[in-house]
Amino acid sequence: MTASVLIIPGIGNSGPDHWQTLWQQADPALVRIAVDDWDNPICASWVNAIDTQLAERGESVVAAHSVGCLAFVHWAARHKRRIRGALLVAVPDPAGPNFPPEAKGFSPIPLFKLPCRSILVASQDDPYATPEYSKSCADAWGSTLVAVGRAGHINASSNLGNWPDGLRLLSTLRSSL
Repeated sequence: MTASVLIIPGIGNSGPDHWQTLWQQADPALVRIAVDDWDNPICASWVNAIDTQLAERGESVVAAHSVGCLAFVHWAARHKRRIRGALLVAVPDPAGPNFPPEAKGFSPIPLFKLPCRSILVASQDDPYATPEYSKSCADAWGSTLVAVGRAGHINASSNLGNWPDGLRLLSTLRSSL
């Protein structure tokens, strides 16, 4: 049996050409969180949205991008709800020079072993995180680090389309026991 998937986009809610949107259109088991403001994220609000959606869905896998990854990690630090796995893509550094000032409450990020299997996908030339930052997060969270070379912020601008490599990573989490 494969687990349902909760999609947690970053700022702007992953537009029509983003891999999260394309995956959701292709698979009815993927559900996107609902937040009050996609353009001015407040960590506490996003954490509440994640918890509400996971309570409704039951044991799930998370597919998070950018600030959505940070919101998920904050959720995991505060809640004990069981989760099957997490795909964390392009985790931004809230202390980095390019972190969006409109995103509030995401720093400091919790550094602890996540209570589920997790994969952190990082790009060598992500404008929001250095490879060293991504590795430090993966190490702290107990995540498997997958480096994808030069793929920018691993978003629609990266021209990944349906991003089959990411979908394969998600499938390993969905089918794991």
